[in-house]
Amino acid sequence: MKKAALITGGAVRIGMEISLNLARKGYDIALHYNSSEKEALATRGRILKTGADCELFHCDLSSPHDAMELVPRARESFRGLCVLVNNASVFENVVFSDVTPEFLESDLAVNFKAPFFLSQSFVAETERGLIVNFLDTRVRKNPVEHFCYNLSKKCLYHLTKMLARELAPDFRVNAVCPGSVLAPPGLGDDYLRKMALGAPMKRPGSIEDIINAFNYLLENNYVTGECLFVDGGMSLT
Repeated sequence: MKKAALITGGAVRIGMEISLNLARKGYDIALHYNSSEKEALATRGRILKTGADCELFHCDLSSPHDAMELVPRARESFRGLCVLVNNASVFENVVFSDVTPEFLESDLAVNFKAPFFLSQSFVAETERGLIVNFLDTRVRKNPVEHFCYNLSKKCLYHLTKMLARELAPDFRVNAVCPGSVLAPPGLGDDYLRKMALGAPMKRPGSIEDIINAFNYLLENNYVTGECLFVDGGMSLT
């Protein structure tokens, strides 16, 4: 049975690159998207050119009940589903004093609750496999900008560790924690270079750096509970 992977937010940015990387490695792709239908169709076209199969799955991950249905939908198309990549996230710059119940719920729902219930569903639907969560270099420190985002990613960081212990030996659970690799939407390379100056390496990383880290977690069957910081040392400062 051919292996398959479900990637949330798989149409754009890092999610797109992970989807293409897995397709080139022989995985069929269950590609989740929410608002990026045009980009999802374009990414699917690129995946099909690799020889892999790809199906698109629309889902609003802010609804936990909808999120819980995503894995069964993907497995109905791909019986060989064995990799779950929790990549989708929301990233809003809201300081503590401006946080509303709606802002907090939105960030926690997409960045933490959805990966939680997707992982639960993945374990229930499959016999063994790999879960990779995408975090952020900020989880090692306590920055107060993007308050809800940082809090939700910290929750996912600890969930990664707890699930690695809970789900072994049949499932491995790891994470990638990018630093200055891609500028946030609407900001360019100058912003990225400025941010990277705060890291010991003094330069931005690349998508290839992220892919290399992901592939290590994919291919090393004795690694679980690991959170790889691909940040040029930023989390050390």
